[in-house]
Amino acid sequence: MTTSGVNKLQTVSAQTLKQLVEQKAVTLIDVREPAEYAGEHIPGATLVSLSNFDPRKIPQDGSIVLYCRSGNRSAMAAQKLFSAGFATVTHLNGGIGAWKEAGYPTNINRKTPISLLRQVQIITGSSVLIGTLLGVVISPWFLILSGVMGVGLIYSGITDTCILGMMLAKLPYNKRSIV
Repeated sequence: MTTSGVNKLQTVSAQTLKQLVEQKAVTLIDVREPAEYAGEHIPGATLVSLSNFDPRKIPQDGSIVLYCRSGNRSAMAAQKLFSAGFATVTHLNGGIGAWKEAGYPTNINRKTPISLLRQVQIITGSSVLIGTLLGVVISPWFLILSGVMGVGLIYSGITDTCILGMMLAKLPYNKRSIV
């Protein structure tokens, strides 16, 4: 495990986490959204999504490890835990992607909605295409739609957050958890 920052945010590798999970030495918390968790999650993980994150739901008696898709949301959840008085928080370096890349199993449910990332890609691509077509055929003002989507992608890339994804996560079909 490695430590970063004043609040002692620790990072754990997928290999180390696998050992800790097998030894039942940690409580594993998935901070992704319910649809993401329902679609695929690490066995033994408990869902406490970042959008509804309540530090009181996290046990303080023992070691906890947070994870998400890439590590960004788990770092945000860790900050909420630090604000609530947790002294040390650990998160999975590279998120569930690192876990899968290491060849470790996940629970997969094929009956869930498509992932938030794919929903964002479909909406963004469709908006750019429609904005461009309408800009060529009807009025150049429709090109603003394509520009806005481009700015949104740049913002998402720079900040590693996606406003469109956060809005989509609040839709009813993305909130239901089919586990």
